[in-house]
Amino acid sequence: MAVNGIASIGECMIELSGQTGANWRMGFAGDTFNTLWALHALSPDQPATYVSAFGDDPFSRDQIAFFAGNGIGVGNSPVIAGARPGLYAITLTGAERAFTYWRGDAAARQLASDPAALAKSLENQALVYFSGITLAILDAAARKTLLSAVASARKAGSLVAFDPNYRPRLWPSREAAQAAITEALQVCDIALPTFPDEQMLFGDETPEGTAKRLGKLTGEVVVKNGEQPALIAASGASQTVDAVHVAAPVDTTGAGDSFNGGYLAARLAGHAPADAARRAHKVAAAVVQVRGALAPFETLRAAFDS
Repeated sequence: MAVNGIASIGECMIELSGQTGANWRMGFAGDTFNTLWALHALSPDQPATYVSAFGDDPFSRDQIAFFAGNGIGVGNSPVIAGARPGLYAITLTGAERAFTYWRGDAAARQLASDPAALAKSLENQALVYFSGITLAILDAAARKTLLSAVASARKAGSLVAFDPNYRPRLWPSREAAQAAITEALQVCDIALPTFPDEQMLFGDETPEGTAKRLGKLTGEVVVKNGEQPALIAASGASQTVDAVHVAAPVDTTGAGDSFNGGYLAARLAGHAPADAARRAHKVAAAVVQVRGALAPFETLRAAFDS
């Protein structure tokens, strides 16, 4: 059977972004959803599915309705009675952001609670994407269920992409994160790490060191490094692709996630890794010029095609 969808697995939260004074803007965002948002904008002909778990509260219903209004489904994701979404607030100093979270009992922590439903959500997907945050919100048994489902989707023909996205606060120990992320890399085709994260987690001294280590586990590695060039290692060769400088960024929230979406959309469309990275840098540059993690689809498409 042909594979033609895009699935992203993880936690989409309520996002509160500061405006002026005591006013806050509410939206929905989260690392794997931000990536799917960009992917969907740039690959509109491929059905998009956000695989998670949801509560039965008004905010969860609004979240699912927001997805649907933008052409994104939720597959067979379970609805958990009495559960609700996690929440985070963004505070900005200039364009640099800080986050405060309330997510300990979020519904998404139960995204692998129904293995059959999870497997069904991943059927017939051209791409399956997840992150280290997806792993971190799950207990050990649920992580095993998730990785088994991803491995099965890969065996059935899905391309699997993974961003380690290390967040120390979400893990009981550095060693636990190392073990889980290393296991996840073994079931993926494309790794999209960020160098400062890898330096913190594994002690890598250079992006080249990160690419070499991850290249032993997966075939295509793209090491992001903020405003520095991205390093691509694939098919036994490596090269760097310069980032797009933005003189006056507005909000850096979601830049790396959107880079991932741009890169994966380009690779699905048949672009070579270097061209995919160039397009991804343009997408990320567009995102840091708007507030919040989700740029309008038109903004993403214009950057991707420029």
